[in-house]
Amino acid sequence: MTEPQPLPKNRDIRFCRLHADPSQAHSAVPLVGGLQGVQDASALTGHQLQVGYDLTTITLQQIESTLQAEGYHLDNSLLCKLKRALYYYTEENERTNRGLQGPEANTQVYVNRYQRLPHGCRDERPEHWRNYL
Repeated sequence: MTEPQPLPKNRDIRFCRLHADPSQAHSAVPLVGGLQGVQDASALTGHQLQVGYDLTTITLQQIESTLQAEGYHLDNSLLCKLKRALYYYTEENERTNRGLQGPEANTQVYVNRYQRLPHGCRDERPEHWRNYL
């Protein structure tokens, strides 16, 4: 099996300007730089972090979730929320199209429900009897 081709991405992560720490981006560089799949992390300003990462290993959503779990406050302005949602959506699609994450995690709920519902698409015979008809 071959290794998937790397998908390099460069994104800006913006932090809340009203936070008590005016240089959240500078203090987040070592944390983000230490994540697996992140090639480059640098603070452009005190509120803006530029991240270069490989999409086959890590996503922007995972990076930002790690930052939030560590107590960093991201910018939640309307423009940043829209960009973030677009990046999450496109990265998820790119990973799915390359077979890096299967849809089985999301569809398992629907499969379980389908199996419990009564309908005419079910063969109740044991598996070994189905070959004789």
